Amino acid sequence: MSGFTMPASVRASLAAATAVAAILAGFGAASAAQTPDSRSPSYVALGDSYSANVFVRPWNPEDGCGRSYDNYPHQVAAELGLGLTDVTCGAAEVQDGILGPQPASKLYGPPAVPPPGGWRERPAQIDALSGRADYVSVGIGGNTLGFGDIVTQCLERGLGTLGFGTPCTKYYTEGDGKAWLEQKFSQLNGEFGEMMTEIRDRAPNARVAVVGYPAIVPSSSGCTWGNFRQLGTVAKGDMPWLDGLERQLNDLIRDQADAHGATYVDTYTSSTAHGVCATGEQKWMYGVKDDLTGTGDQTDPPAGLCKDIPGEGEACTFVHPNVRGADNQARQVAAAFE
Repeated sequence: MSGFTMPASVRASLAAATAVAAILAGFGAASAAQTPDSRSPSYVALGDSYSANVFVRPWNPEDGCGRSYDNYPHQVAAELGLGLTDVTCGAAEVQDGILGPQPASKLYGPPAVPPPGGWRERPAQIDALSGRADYVSVGIGGNTLGFGDIVTQCLERGLGTLGFGTPCTKYYTEGDGKAWLEQKFSQLNGEFGEMMTEIRDRAPNARVAVVGYPAIVPSSSGCTWGNFRQLGTVAKGDMPWLDGLERQLNDLIRDQADAHGATYVDTYTSSTAHGVCATGEQKWMYGVKDDLTGTGDQTDPPAGLCKDIPGEGEACTFVHPNVRGADNQARQVAAAFE
């Protein structure tokens, strides 16, 4: 890839991508949220795109949330015989998604192009909880932190580096991004605590699992600069910092779970050898632009951020778990509930 040159159109797409980039940690609550079987223990799943498992086929195409019908909440409910209410939604934040409604402008999931008239605002996920809930899972935080914006910054700052240097690390540890990131962590910590208190108040008898984020890039080994099925133009020197940032995010989530008597579900440790730069069946994480996994033939042609990016990937997957990653999340959450 030493001769790779980013077209001007791609630079423009990356620079304009912050609205789309809220997806991480990246990043659907169905009209299709199931009605639980009254004979089964009740399970309510809350969370963002990593819990909705966007881009894992088959998904609900109707509400802009992109929720997979094979996401980890569906798998856990099937394995443990639970009646599932799944209100997870791509791009959800703690405030705009869990505690409050999620605006139509903050929805992310296939299909990438909204229907005529656009998506509709989604109700606050917290409203799905009641004293009848027996199990609750919540996977949230990356979008409030701005992880998608951070990855976009790293993509932009890696342009022209040929993979050398640490331009993104310097921006967030020495440059203008340092104070911004500190404020984001402070905001997330406060909002997460408020959310956990609200979950306990609304579902006082439930077993609550707080789900951390799986490994994205614990090592730059195996990564190729300019490969958008991996991390595209993120400089290899910035990858250890990105991994450290994710671990810091998971530490905050773990601390909040502990402080509120919930179970923290570690999906990171089991996935460290299966990040975005792994290959074949060992890869549990989509790249920036990738081929879809899961059953069926649904597809989502690249738009927005990915439209002008070189490569053959069929969708703008922007570092989310693929079907193997969703399966691993399901194993970890099921174990926490057993």
